[in-house]
Amino acid sequence: MKLSIRKGFSFGLTSGIITTLGLIVGLHSSTHSDIVVIGGILVIAIADAMSDSLGIHMSEESENQHTSREIWESTISTFLSKFIFAMTFIIPILLLELSLAIIISIAWGLSLIAIFSYFIAKYQKIKPYKVICEHLLIAVLVIVITHYVGHLVATLG
Repeated sequence: MKLSIRKGFSFGLTSGIITTLGLIVGLHSSTHSDIVVIGGILVIAIADAMSDSLGIHMSEESENQHTSREIWESTISTFLSKFIFAMTFIIPILLLELSLAIIISIAWGLSLIAIFSYFIAKYQKIKPYKVICEHLLIAVLVIVITHYVGHLVATLG
């Protein structure tokens, strides 16, 4: 895989999963509403994917080391991976009771992070468990913090 595409894909996958998990956990904790969670996923899949792809685009341009084609490859792969991975979280919400769907979504997201972390470690020729643990710890911290922020928001309303 070309470096420009790999950069966009890895950023989009990671950001798409962690941002969407944080959002759905926080919205569930504060509203317990399927429609609010689905709306949040749709908004984040579009707005945040566009925002992050523009951020990658500008970051790559600022380095002044990439061709226009490489910059656009990173931009497009960031958008597509972030959008697609964020949208996968709608499936359990549509098919299951919301509390169960959130648990399934967390398991799905953490599994994807672990699998991708494993491939990163293998690519870098380092021990996978350290990379996997580091990345999962960050993801779990986001989930825990957004859960409690959601509860806090619920008490304000």
